[in-house]
This record gives sequence, structure tokens and C-alpha cells, in this order.
Amino acid sequence: MSYSEVSKMKMAEELQRELCSINRKSYPAYKGLKGAYQFPEYQLFIEHVQGDPFAAPSALRIFVPHRKADFPESYYQEKHTRIALQDELLRRFASVSSKFCYQAKGSGKSGVIQVSHCGQEVLERTACEITEEGIHIRFFVGFPANGRTINSGELEKILFDYLPECVKASLYYKRLPAKEIEQVIFLSEDQKAVREEMKKRNLIAFVAEGSILPRQSGASDLPMKEAVPFQSPGSMKVTMQLPHRGRITGMGIKKGITLIAGGGYHGKSTLLEALEKGVYDHIAGDGREFVITDDTAWKLRAEDGRKIKDVDISLFINHIPSGRDTRRFSTLDASGSTSQAANIIEAIEAKSNVLLIDEDTSATNFMVRDELMQRVIQKDKEPITPFLERARDLYEKAGISTILVVGSCGSYFYIADQIIQMDNYCPVDITEKTRKLLKEYKKPDCEAEGFALPKEKRSISFGSSVVRKKNYRGTGMVEEREKLKVMGRESLMLGREQLDLRYLEQLADREQTQTLGCLLKYAKEQYSGKTTNFAELIEDLIRKLEKEGIGSVSGQKDVPAGMAMPRRQEIYACFNRF
Repeated sequence: MSYSEVSKMKMAEELQRELCSINRKSYPAYKGLKGAYQFPEYQLFIEHVQGDPFAAPSALRIFVPHRKADFPESYYQEKHTRIALQDELLRRFASVSSKFCYQAKGSGKSGVIQVSHCGQEVLERTACEITEEGIHIRFFVGFPANGRTINSGELEKILFDYLPECVKASLYYKRLPAKEIEQVIFLSEDQKAVREEMKKRNLIAFVAEGSILPRQSGASDLPMKEAVPFQSPGSMKVTMQLPHRGRITGMGIKKGITLIAGGGYHGKSTLLEALEKGVYDHIAGDGREFVITDDTAWKLRAEDGRKIKDVDISLFINHIPSGRDTRRFSTLDASGSTSQAANIIEAIEAKSNVLLIDEDTSATNFMVRDELMQRVIQKDKEPITPFLERARDLYEKAGISTILVVGSCGSYFYIADQIIQMDNYCPVDITEKTRKLLKEYKKPDCEAEGFALPKEKRSISFGSSVVRKKNYRGTGMVEEREKLKVMGRESLMLGREQLDLRYLEQLADREQTQTLGCLLKYAKEQYSGKTTNFAELIEDLIRKLEKEGIGSVSGQKDVPAGMAMPRRQEIYACFNRF
């Protein structure tokens, strides 16, 4: 907390007096409440006051110093346990506050208490932040009114009755079940231990025995009841010793090319979906607590119609009849094969070590060309080099592994290091069995010449971040900053440009999308009218997030609630679609 915040802080009693003085006045009188207030056990900050009861709710922050919260220092000294503790405290605060939501009555959003909704993944969020000084909780409250007339008595209930209960029930260690908090920390430390052990054993993924992979439905990320628990094939079974859980056994997927095969509805895509979300840690009870994937893994697919700008796709696509240079390829409307080629190159640029691909969502002509097609259409007449002919080199020459779901194309069996068959949601290692069968069939063309990763550095240019428009009277022109609008997890709009992010399937939360939008807006304002190196820009932004915090790119004086940390891969992907 800054010196200026402390010096300007008022006592809680002064807030009560101010509330009494503005009762039944016009709604704008609420603006005078903005400021910092000292309560007996914590500080309350009213950082933004809404313009009317129908507008977005007011932004509040509660700060509890460590000497009051009294959590063991060891719980928040390491980054991974600090994030886990923040996540747990936020969930508890949200659970308690939901009981008081709309209990204060009034018009519009009067009485609403909005706290970030956490999913099954553990994410770093601005809604709860543990600093050297203490714990910050950020949330929104709808200041009550009847029509547009202030009802400060209802706001007094929120600030002096409801919020103190929320703080007492969620942010003081002595009031919480110590064993449950300890288990949150222990789980985080065990998950980190698995990731470290995976690196030592050259594994790119680990799925613990007993994990529950299926979800309740397409609309629910909760574990399916009565689902078949995961069991590892004996040949792929690995055992690890964790610091708290002790001995854990599961399926280890080694670096290389791994196929997930099997009949329809037997769980191929379910396993891949669990692996793609394994880049994040999960909460206890999710069923995927120990489904751990290399955190650089990128789930990619064909994206018909996506924008591509100056991407070197020559590794996969060359000799286009129009004569266009595929070493600096741009289009506003990519085909399935072109978009998938660009996605792989962009994944490499984002330092991904693992590609996750499902045959069902891939462009067929990008994945493989069978023998008959190769005879009918000669190679010199086909611009596309299929992924089948590049996957082996990607691993052996670039160190990039692939996990691929296949259901109809047997050609990939020839290049696979390990083959898993899903049989009624149970994995079976059929690698050796398949290799014996392959001897009975003619090997397809699985290699292509001229493997070379892109070397040329890309650049990115930003237009002006200022919009000129007529003033509200229509008598002149005014300049305004471009506005950011986030429409759920899958889409955002900056100025007049809309970004479709629905195929970034590893984005876990709308708040990550909010941060991506803020990063774009910040970059455009900082580099307006300039051209800069693309990768250097992204890495500079990532360093800023890590050093100064997520809120440093919000464009606001006070750190807002509603932002969560995205991965490097999604940052690259978002900027590539801008």
C-alpha cells in the first residue's frame, strides 16, 4: 500500500456519516464516497463509483495485512503455492458473498456483489492478489438506489454487515479449516513435483491412475458421475514419489510422436481434451488433478477463414500457382490447410514443444495424401507437403513432439513412437502389435525433403490508437482512445476490429481473454504508428506481466478485477489474429 493511500485514509465511522448525509439524494452523490477507509481488521477501497444503478457496478477492493490474515509465510513465498492460495481464498470469498448478492434491494444492479467466478483450473487473477504487504480482494458492488435516488441504508448493510462477514469467513487463517488450506498448498507442490519429474524422465504428459477424464456435458466442466476411472497400460506405467501424496502411478507419454487411436465414442477425444487442459493445474475433486501436460503444449486445428499475416508456411506449402511467396504469406481468408500450416509455424514461434492435434478438426489434405492420390496428382502439381511427411523431422530436428488422435488414417502408424488404443475409455498400448501388422502393408511416403524452420524475423505494425469522431453535438471533431469490448471467452473487439478466438481451445476463462484484449490495446497505444519485431514485442509484454503484474497493462490507475494470466501461447495466437 502506498504512502498516499495511507495518508488519505478515513475511518469507517466517517463513511457511515457520509452515507447518512447523501441518503435520498440524486445518484451522482455516491461519487463522493470514492476513497480509502480503515475498518477494524481491514481497509476498504472504493475505487470507482458507477454513474447510475443500471450501469456496470462499482469497483471495490479489500486489503487485509499479513499480520491480521496470519497465513503461514511458506504458503505464499513460492509462485505456484501463492497462486494456489489466492485461488482458494477467492473461491471462499465468492462462495460467502454469493449468499448476500441482491439481499440489498433497489433498482437495476442495486445490491449485486460480483466476484470472479473460478472454473476448474487454477489461474493467477487480479481478483485476489497476495503481495508483500497482505491480501487484496477486488470485486464489484451495485450501489443501491430507488430509481435514481440513493438508498444509502441498503449500501450500509453491504459495507458494514455483509462484507465484514465475507472477510471473516474467507481471509483470516485462524477462522478457516487449517487442514483444507494445507491440502491446497500440498496439491500445488505435488503438481509442481510431477512437472519437474516429467522433465527428468523426458515425458510430455502424465495421466494418473484413477483420474476422471470425462466431463458432465459440453456445457459443464465438472467431472462425470460414474465415469470409468483411468487405468494406465502396463507398458506405459510410471511411478513417481511426490512430497505429500507419496507414491503415484500413471501413464507417462514420452517425447516423440504419439497416436491415440480407437473406435468412435471410445474416449480418444476425451483423453486429448484432458491433455490439452493439463497445461493448467486443477483443483481437488476435478478428477484431473494429476493429468499434467508440458505447459507449452499447443492444441491446434484448421481454422477456415482466419487472418494470416507474413507467416512463413513454406515448410508445408510451396509453389502456389499464383506465384505468391509462401515465405511471407498473408491472407484475410485462409483455407483449412493454409490455416493449419500457419498454426504450426506460429506454435513453433511461441516456443511450443508439443503439438496436440485431432484428426476430426484437421484439414484432410493437410494431414495426408494416400498413394492413389499421389499417382493421380503428381507431387510437382501439389503445393501442400502433408503433416505426415514433416512430423518426424519436427521431432528429430526441432525437438517438437506430437500427440495426434487418429480414427481413419493408418499412414501415421508408420511414423509413431507409441500408439494408444482407447477401448471403452481404457487405454491399451498397441505399439508392438501394430508394428507387426505394418509389415503386411506397403509403407506410404512418410518423408519430404527440404526441412527448414523459418529463420526470417517477422515484424508487426500498429495503426493509430486514436479515433476521430464527431462530438455529441455534431458540431466538431474529437479524439478518443479505441475502446475494448470482451464478448465472453471466445471473442473481443478493439476499436472496430473483432477477433475470433473460439479456436484457441486452451483458453480457460473469459478473464484471460480480457487480459489478451488489454495487451493488444496497450501494445497499440505504446507502438502507435510504429513497426517493431513481432517476437521481441510479445516477449517484452510477457516480461512486463511477470514483473509488474497483470494489471500493469489494464490502462487503469487502479488494478481492476476481472483479469487472469494467459499463457505465452495464447498471447502469440491472439496477436497473430489481430
